[in-house]
Amino acid sequence: MEHSKIPQGYTPLLNIYETQKAIGLLHRLFEDHLSGALNLHRVSAPLFVAASTGLNDDLNGVERPVSFDIRRVDDTAVVVHSLAKWKRLALKRYQFHPGEGLYTNMNAIRRDEDLDNLHSAYVDQWDWEKIITPETRNLEYLKETVRGIVGALADTQQVLRAYFSQLTVLPQISRDITFITSQELEDRYPGLTPKERENAFVREHPVTFLMGIGGKLRSGAPHDGRAPDYDDWDMNGDLLCWDSVNGQALELSSMGIRVSPQSLDRQLTLAGCDDRRELPFHKMLLSGQLPLTMGGGIGQSRVSMLLLGKCHIGEVQVSLWDDETLAACQEAGIHLL
Repeated sequence: MEHSKIPQGYTPLLNIYETQKAIGLLHRLFEDHLSGALNLHRVSAPLFVAASTGLNDDLNGVERPVSFDIRRVDDTAVVVHSLAKWKRLALKRYQFHPGEGLYTNMNAIRRDEDLDNLHSAYVDQWDWEKIITPETRNLEYLKETVRGIVGALADTQQVLRAYFSQLTVLPQISRDITFITSQELEDRYPGLTPKERENAFVREHPVTFLMGIGGKLRSGAPHDGRAPDYDDWDMNGDLLCWDSVNGQALELSSMGIRVSPQSLDRQLTLAGCDDRRELPFHKMLLSGQLPLTMGGGIGQSRVSMLLLGKCHIGEVQVSLWDDETLAACQEAGIHLL
């Protein structure tokens, strides 16, 4: 289990009021840049969905959703972990066309997260999804999309630095992205854990897109867990940036080209999740009733941490923390929101 670790000598670049102003500006800027780069339209999104639909994201398959009943509703409501599946269904319902998509502010509760500098029980993301064609369902289009997201980050940072001169001491987001697969990373660092591999590589390549996550590597284990029913494990990845404050790789986004009927069929079997074939969402997908899409989530609090030079996620979002975290931050003079 990880715990919060405060870097020696850490001092926030912005006070609490400047931080709040900067977060508001950051959100407005990044949403404009992201929607322009990827041709996305903003929509409203659910905080909870019906358990029987199979729409909730199962993440690694072991996390427990927060659930509750609603008067006169004959189903259990579950608070979303993410909107990975809901977005694909929404594109069909809203009758979007190839090349255009949606984005939304996603708020979630992940009750089983280990609490540390980067992880909180509260999750806030820009969730996005767009329709693609069979011709654009490939790795090159995925890479082109990653370049658009990184460009939006770099443009947002540039404006923030103009408003808050304190932020100019932070490294600039590089538009030069290194693409590498999880198998290539394992081959390069066979003796390291997946997290150690990420840190070793991203330290030298500060903006990295790590591809191919979910399937087993030659070692017999996946680089990281992925639910079998949204990303195609051969065409997905994590956007990692070097966090100079904490001295580690920071995952800003998990994204990818979504499963086709064929890849969903294969991955459900590989993951031992064949029972999901009977859920409404999965039936639609397997029968080809849903559009081909790609999408992902971009962590709002993590982007704020990176661009504002914060060492703890509690400095940019409101959540609940364990006593050890509260004591460590108080001793270091860090104000948790």
